[in-house]
Amino acid sequence: MTGGAAESFIAAVKPLVDAIGGELVPPDEAGQDDVVLSWDGAEAVAVKLPQLADSLDHILAALERRQGRPLADLDRKAKQEVVRMLEARGAFSVRHGVETVASALGVSRFTVYNYLNREKGS
Repeated sequence: MTGGAAESFIAAVKPLVDAIGGELVPPDEAGQDDVVLSWDGAEAVAVKLPQLADSLDHILAALERRQGRPLADLDRKAKQEVVRMLEARGAFSVRHGVETVASALGVSRFTVYNYLNREKGS
């Protein structure tokens, strides 16, 4: 693969890798748990995937950046929406997910469970 084609491919996948909290590394530095991406039949780049717990922290930080303020400063309705979105992304299947989200939102675990149960009851 030519240098320009590899650079274009890497530039194209970088936003996705950043969104999941991954890291791009040269293919020859890939570990056994990394994902090597090929383009036009040649290895272009490897992706080091984050640990699940790190992914949740990354998602919370991205949500905070998107909101432009700490998640704890959101109103109740906005916090409920954050919980719904996080549930859809599997955030609560991660060990201590409820506690991590509760801390980020500035609410109790009980409140997060209430938001989750409220959604299921709708």
